[in-house]
Amino acid sequence: MRVTIYAGSSSGNRPAFAHEAAAFARRLALAGADIVYGGGSVGLMGVVADAALAAGGKVIGVIPTSLADAEVAHTSLTELHVVDTMQERKHLMETLGDCFVAMPGGVGTLEETFEVWAALILGHHGKPVTLLNTENYWSRLLSLANKAAHYGFMSPGESTSLLPVRDADELLALMDDWTPPPPRWQRSPAAPPAAAAVLTAAG
Repeated sequence: MRVTIYAGSSSGNRPAFAHEAAAFARRLALAGADIVYGGGSVGLMGVVADAALAAGGKVIGVIPTSLADAEVAHTSLTELHVVDTMQERKHLMETLGDCFVAMPGGVGTLEETFEVWAALILGHHGKPVTLLNTENYWSRLLSLANKAAHYGFMSPGESTSLLPVRDADELLALMDDWTPPPPRWQRSPAAPPAAAAVLTAAG
């Protein structure tokens, strides 16, 4: 199994972020899972790579040329793919992984997570999208998903398809029982909005 991990190029300002990231990566490596990540040697990215490699794991990095210097590309990985654009980076990381884990991070981590989550909802893939919710970092995002369902912008199944996990063992157990939500556009069509119905009748 290959686990794609999205993680910040910073380690944050609480020791728990790096501690939990290292423990997560170490446990995955010991369980025989390969790790796919952004290819950097700094921040939580570097923590993940170093912990997995130290545990004898296989770590595959994907980094664009524009960030190879800024994120200080890791030089001791099992594989390092240097690509031309961020779009290529995200696509390759999505293709290589069997599931996705977002660790605490900034706007880049958010972008990557939302992209694969939207793709899951639309049925473009059927892989789990999860959040390592260290220090309740992602709790407000999970609340926002519930609010989107409450106000009718998502179905309950869609809003709960973004899954928090406490540790690597919980992720591994989730993989055994995972069933993706039905793709949004393959469900039974809903009744047209009232305005659309009026226009149809008038036309």
